[in-house]
Amino acid sequence: MHASTCRHRLAPSASTAPAVEALFVNERTGDAPHLLIPRPEIDLIFRFGPAAPRGLDAHALGARHRVRRKVLRGVRRTVTARLRIGASEAVLGVPASALAGRVVAFVDLWGDEATRRVFDRLAGARDALEAAAIVDRAIAERLARASEARRAVAPLALVAANKLRDDESSHVSAIADDLGVSERHLRRVFRDAVGVGPKAFAKLARFDRALRAAREDDGAGWATIAAAAGYYDQAHLIAEFRAIAGATPRALLHELRAAPSIG
Repeated sequence: MHASTCRHRLAPSASTAPAVEALFVNERTGDAPHLLIPRPEIDLIFRFGPAAPRGLDAHALGARHRVRRKVLRGVRRTVTARLRIGASEAVLGVPASALAGRVVAFVDLWGDEATRRVFDRLAGARDALEAAAIVDRAIAERLARASEARRAVAPLALVAANKLRDDESSHVSAIADDLGVSERHLRRVFRDAVGVGPKAFAKLARFDRALRAAREDDGAGWATIAAAAGYYDQAHLIAEFRAIAGATPRALLHELRAAPSIG
């Protein structure tokens, strides 16, 4: 029997929307290749299936720079909560910089008691949608207990991140000047809140813009996509795709059509 995957993107509740960008639900009928697309946001991933201890495990995936490929064996369902930039302290109790490039067990962040409480609820979930609602509710409870200091988000980092994500022509030095701070200070605050430096974030933002444009319009030329996404030219785009994905843009698109992804 061929493996199949059903994937849904869900909006977070009003209680978690300030900290959670989206919830993703995947259900599978068999083993399947899987791609993790690099992003600066932190993902909380809950996995159900015989491959996990007692049928359930969870971990936080920090900001990552490169595509990761793996075959998911024995995982039948996943629920992923994607945190907003700057929400790591409030939800997980640690800055994003502490998780960058790492996969950290959920229990190491929330502790034994809180993790057991969430797992007990998830063990009784009838389906993936109910499991997603349980994860959302657990994050809401965590946010309600977070101190003001942990809920506070460095506004400099958020402003800079939004500029780098939305404006392909933005430069870190110009953003620092606009905000009235030194470039060094902005880089420090940014890395702590986001998990990667502004330069790495801008690179991931370009990659994301180009990949989304290519997936949304099969007929778009790569030179056009490169210019719109903020690359110098098509050669620059191809070089960065090779560095991030280990593949050409066209080869990566082919992979994404054949395998489910988080990203």
